[in-house]
Amino acid sequence: MTLIPDRTSEMRLYNPARQRLYINADERRRFAAAAATAPAHCHTLALTLLFTGCRLSEALALTPSSIQPEAQCITFQTLKRRRTGVFREVPVPRQLIELIDVQHGLSRQSAAHPLWSLAGQPLHRVTAYRWVKSTMADAGIHGAQACPKGLRHGYGIHAIQSGVPVTLLQKWLGHASLSTTAIYTNALGAEELYIAERMWV
Repeated sequence: MTLIPDRTSEMRLYNPARQRLYINADERRRFAAAAATAPAHCHTLALTLLFTGCRLSEALALTPSSIQPEAQCITFQTLKRRRTGVFREVPVPRQLIELIDVQHGLSRQSAAHPLWSLAGQPLHRVTAYRWVKSTMADAGIHGAQACPKGLRHGYGIHAIQSGVPVTLLQKWLGHASLSTTAIYTNALGAEELYIAERMWV
């Protein structure tokens, strides 16, 4: 079977200036803490990005029908594909489902209404980007990784270091190519550091 080429195949974890493009474990914790003090809808958007690794545009396309409380997952339409109608289900903490329900009133909203809106209109990508950047700043996260893509990359690395099989992570991130997902295995994990430390004694 031939896979559709993934436009993220040139994905990197460092930019040409050798700056890290992903948030690390400590920054993940700080981002979550800062999100908890943000306005309600900013809070839910930030945690959705943090706990799913979705693209910002994929988050903004979510509607109440995308949230599956019983299955404890969120259904995303994978947008970076040549064909439309590609969906994936990503498991999330039950607390996130409950928070979204409380803040967005899932049962009261139209099934097709965007979860995030402003003045009755779907939230603009630029505004959502600013929300994430503001939360990053509140968390004391600065640099090339302080953006939505930094959350996505951080999710990938966190998943691999938590023992998630790369094939499952490929599904959750919506990558067409396994080689794209495999880039996250190149990040230094705690186990790798432990093995290296045995050489220094």
